[in-house]
This record gives sequence, C-alpha cells and structure tokens, in this order.
Amino acid sequence: MNRVELLAPAGDLEKLKIAYLYGADACYIGGKSFSLRARANNFTNDDIIEGCKFAHSLNKKLYVTMNIVPHDSDLSNLEEYLLFLDENKIDGIIVSSLYIAKKAIKICKNLEVHLSTQASISNSEAIKYYDSLGFKRVVLAREASLDEIKDISCKTNIELEVFIHGGMCVSYSGRCMLSNYLTNRDANRGGCAHSCRWNYDLYDNDIKINKKYVNFGSKDLNAYKHIFDLINCGVNSLKIEGRMKSLYYIACIVRCYRNLIDDYYKYNGDISKVDFDYYKNEIIKTENRVTSYGFLNGPVKKSEQLYNVRTEEPTKDFLGMVKDVYNDYIILEQRNYFKLGDSVEFIGPNLKNTKAKIIKILDSLDNEVSICNHPLEILKVWIDKDIKLSKNDIMRK
Repeated sequence: MNRVELLAPAGDLEKLKIAYLYGADACYIGGKSFSLRARANNFTNDDIIEGCKFAHSLNKKLYVTMNIVPHDSDLSNLEEYLLFLDENKIDGIIVSSLYIAKKAIKICKNLEVHLSTQASISNSEAIKYYDSLGFKRVVLAREASLDEIKDISCKTNIELEVFIHGGMCVSYSGRCMLSNYLTNRDANRGGCAHSCRWNYDLYDNDIKINKKYVNFGSKDLNAYKHIFDLINCGVNSLKIEGRMKSLYYIACIVRCYRNLIDDYYKYNGDISKVDFDYYKNEIIKTENRVTSYGFLNGPVKKSEQLYNVRTEEPTKDFLGMVKDVYNDYIILEQRNYFKLGDSVEFIGPNLKNTKAKIIKILDSLDNEVSICNHPLEILKVWIDKDIKLSKNDIMRK
C-alpha cells in the first residue's frame, strides 16, 4: 500500500527542518524568484541546496513553488533556475503557468511538475488534459467536496493533492482581485493584502447601518475529522497551508496530522478507534483563528464565513525550544514569558504530551532567576520529573 504523503509548508530553513522532524513526508518552499508569498523570507539558492540535502538525508522530498502569474520581466532567468533545481535534485516544482510547466518538462530530466491550486482545478476532464501535457500531480482547488474528490480520483490516473489545513480564499483559489483593486498588491504575484479580512463600515445611501465593523473573509480550513475520508478517496498528498506561519505552528500542526495519518494505518481505517477530542484540543492549542471544514462537505454555509469583528490574537503558548539535554537540566531557547513554578507541557516528534513543573532556572550568565521575559535567551531549566527529552522538543503552556 502506498501511504499518503503529508506535505508541510516552510518559510525558512529552521521551519523546514522542524517540519521534517515533526513528521512531514515532504515540504514545499519558495525561492527568491517565481514564488507567491512575497513577504515570506523565501530561500536563497544555497538555502534550497541545504534544505534538499537535509530532506533526502531523511528519505523525504522537497518541492519548490514557482506559482506566480509571470510577466515577461519574470522569465529572463527561467531556464537557468529550472536547471539549477533539476541539477540539485529538487523533487518537484509547483506551477500555475503553462509556459513554465512546458519549459520544465522539456529541459529537466528528473524534476516533477505539479499544477498549483492557483489553476482552480475541480473537474476530471481538466486533470486529464494536464496529465496529457506531462504533469505529475494536480493540486485540487480548495472548493472541491469529498464527493467530487472521490469522483475525480476514480476517473483520473494522475496524483492528487488536497489542502487539509490553513487559510482559505474568499474567492475561488487564485481568482481574487480584491487586493489588486484596493491596494495595487497582486495576490497572484505574492502580494495579497488579505483585504477580505479588513474591517469595513456598512452604509446604505450614505447612512452607516452597522454598529460594528464587518468583514467577509473565510474561516480557516481544518480537516482533521476528514483525514480518513480523504485517504479513502485515493488522495496522494495532504497539504498544510502556511509558509508565513510560525515555527511553533508548523511543529504542532504537522505533528497533529502526522499522528492522525498514522492512526489511519494503525487502525486500518477504523475511524471509531480515533480520539478526535485529543486532536481537536491540539489544534486549539496552536490555532488563533476560527476554523471550519471548508468545502469538503459541499457548498459552504453562512456559518463557515466571517461577517463580524474577529478577536483572535497571536498565541503565546510556545515557551521555548529544547536545544540540548543534560542529566538533570535542559538547555532551552526561550520564546515567550514563563516563570519559576509554572506548570508546563513538553511535546516532541517522539514525545507524547508530558506535563512537568519548573523548579529552577539559570539565565545565560548562570544567574538564578524566577522570571523569564527575554525571547531567544538561552536558559538552563530544571523540571520536577525525569522525562526523556530530546533536542527540538517544545515546551509550552
């Protein structure tokens, strides 16, 4: 049986490595050219080489996004860049432009070409066309339902990739012009201003009729309850959105879906044996936006959209990353405020949720302290339990 791929986003090298360590089978990244998410750090060519070597050392895959709608000025070094990716053994590229795709298929020996969700593909006939051109995989539009995905899978031979978690567009995937209209920032060239999430006044004939601001964005996608359904549909890759997300978000969400997918194979697809309350709580600890199942159950209802002021704030649950482990203490890179005596929880790629209490802290100068409020400071931390911790485990509230 070919196991489904868990595909994770990464905005920089540190997040890339954490995604792999926390259970991703593959990651997708953006280079300095041809990639959406213009405000992401994105990867230099040297970063891409290092990330690919790290992935392959773990027998995992790396894909590079080249999914902008290109202008002539964007194409000057296209062939050189494609050959660079191919020669350095990148596993595939994700594209929306037919020209870029045809060029890659023609000149690259080993580089798979995947069709981006920006192409809004939601029917089998379109997929057959892209299959005939030499595409290896199609990333389906986020607007496809489970029934449609199953039907498409039965009628096509190409690999299918489906989003399972992260941001949703208020428009069809890749078709929104709102950001362009309001800010002259092109969503299809990486500059989306997320105008659908702004707060607006509502007027009727120059009279303000709403007491509160309104917005009309979509709730984020959260498909944890549908993972078994998607695997049963024949999907090849389950994709998490979020190259702009934090390291903590990447680690926790990847870990959550890694365990869910493993449950599918462990229980032979028997959904009754899965503790969905556990996964629900794990996502709540990580997410700061309201979520829904998107289009998976069919056309979205009013309850799946955002129409009023949102109150989400960045989570501060991420307290620190374990950098080293000694017999009686750990070396911790602090991320958020905590103090002596706090009850905390440790998680990791190979560590179940484990609670402990902080009983001693030394700062970077080996002074004993009771309050830690300097992000990225390196601390020595003692806890009240003998837990088998490892480098890259996470301490959180």
